[in-house]
Amino acid sequence: MATAYRSGWHFIDLVTAIPHPGDSLMVTVFGEPVVVTLDEDGDVRAYRCLRRPRGAPQPVRCAIRYGMIFVNLDQRDHRLAPPEVSGIRTISATPRSA
Repeated sequence: MATAYRSGWHFIDLVTAIPHPGDSLMVTVFGEPVVVTLDEDGDVRAYRCLRRPRGAPQPVRCAIRYGMIFVNLDQRDHRLAPPEVSGIRTISATPRSA
């Protein structure tokens, strides 16, 4: 059952929760810690915090829709629908292969 819920897009917070470049927001999605950050270019990015020996954060897909931040933890479907309305940005981060 958890697999079915993990496969979709999940609301994290409003974009206004991270107003300045360098700000971050730590949330837990299905028991996994996820950090959402606003980088210097103004792009919102999300990373899964793994507890591996090397400790490198794993990027996850992140999208902004109507001022809301959504993340998708499922790695099976890497296709994103093109934005239908101009001015809507979708940012995708694909994890590097292990």
